[in-house]
Amino acid sequence: MKPESVLRATTILAAAASLVLSVWLYFQSNSVEDRLNGIYVGVWVPSILALGAFLLAGSGKKG
Repeated sequence: MKPESVLRATTILAAAASLVLSVWLYFQSNSVEDRLNGIYVGVWVPSILALGAFLLAGSGKKG
């Protein structure tokens, strides 16, 4: 596999895992303070996707 393909797949899997974890944390909690953990983890999703896009743009072919 190409390194770009591995990076793309890893980014998507990490963002999906973060989304699933945030939904699970949000709905399994019993108090408002605990629900904030789910929201906090949910904020990671766009950050992970932005990091992946940044790394993929930097690995573009030069020449």
